[in-house]
Amino acid sequence: MFAYYLELAVRSLRRNPGLTVLMVLAIGFGVSASMTMYAVFRGVSADPIPWKSSKLFVPQIDAWGPDHRENGEPLSKLTYIDAMALMHQHRAFRQSAIIGVSRLIVPPRDNQNDGLFNASGYAVFSDFFPMLDVPFHYGGGWSADDDARQNPVIVIGDHLNQVMFGGGNSVGKTIAIDDHIYRVVGVLRHWNPQPEFFFLRRFRRDGPDFFLPFQTEISNSAQGRGEMGATCGPSDGSVQTFKELLRSDCVWISYMVELDDQAAVRAYRQYLDAYASQQQQLGRFQWGPNNRLRDLPAFLANEHVVPSDIPVSLVVAQGLLVVCLLNAMGLLFAKFLRRSSEIAVRRALGASLVSIYAQFLIEAAVIGATGGLLGLLLTVIGVLGIGVVMPPYLAALAQVDPSLLALTLLVAVTGTLLAALYPTYRASRVPPALQLKG
Repeated sequence: MFAYYLELAVRSLRRNPGLTVLMVLAIGFGVSASMTMYAVFRGVSADPIPWKSSKLFVPQIDAWGPDHRENGEPLSKLTYIDAMALMHQHRAFRQSAIIGVSRLIVPPRDNQNDGLFNASGYAVFSDFFPMLDVPFHYGGGWSADDDARQNPVIVIGDHLNQVMFGGGNSVGKTIAIDDHIYRVVGVLRHWNPQPEFFFLRRFRRDGPDFFLPFQTEISNSAQGRGEMGATCGPSDGSVQTFKELLRSDCVWISYMVELDDQAAVRAYRQYLDAYASQQQQLGRFQWGPNNRLRDLPAFLANEHVVPSDIPVSLVVAQGLLVVCLLNAMGLLFAKFLRRSSEIAVRRALGASLVSIYAQFLIEAAVIGATGGLLGLLLTVIGVLGIGVVMPPYLAALAQVDPSLLALTLLVAVTGTLLAALYPTYRASRVPPALQLKG
């Protein structure tokens, strides 16, 4: 019977080509707009390290008290005092404090006419690289001993390696940054996770240029608090120098830990609360513990890392799909009711309501599948061209893959079937006697 109803559907669609084309276009355009924006949303909100994110946690310590909380939440970054206490007590399997830095780099000798150029990167601890599974072309991260000795070592990105040394294995070479000379110990493969989850809410066009040892960076004191993006409360208004920043309750340090299992997570939560209680007893905090320890997906969701215009655009695109399906429903309603006499004859000959529903829903499925095929083509074009209306580094996150194509076709067929239910119901309820008398 399915093949018979499919044949009837094709004949019916051929009898009204204009109406068929309108329905296919409505479904195709609606589905493609919806799925193009979904591809962008999926790319922007995707887990940046899915194989390990459940083991990565962000601790938050309330250093400002209840008068400065937003929805009861502590700030997402830590003070230098708290970050160093957590690093020295080392209660996690791996952990690292993280700050963003921007530096002037001396170009190679054969490019002296180009002058200094600016590069950006991060100051981290040695645990950072194995904790985040950072990929290397050559060498690797520095050691804990380098951290302790504040050795002038550096890990550089593939782009900076190409600019400075023409690519290749540059481990052991030196690089001049500001007034300091650093020895290269590792060269990264291309690594540009979106968002840069380890520094909270940042989307970058390119990956980091370099990584420096955290304590070496602090010792050099090459940046003031403004360049490091410190956020200071009212009690820290007198902070003017870098040394004062280190002693203040200004928050400016990102922090991440790796915890292997739920027992380790519980133990670390207890440790954070005990630390906050200790600070309260010492008189630094005047309030009880108000800490957070979220795994990476939960933390990114809580921080709303997806740009606000992306969900809005997705809702608008979904609304367009609904409008297109409503238009398709109206066209199907007119098309099905026009065939009332055909339905009456079939019912008089003994056809059941189930048969009537099967016939018209199969016809709607054919329309949906055809609109879905058009939607596939338009979705591919839309995803490839989304960079025209969005920042390229965000548009690049949208990818066409088999799952997106399958979902596009499924949405088109399912949406059309849902749109056809009411027209089919109304058409099947036409009294056969009235039509036969006519």
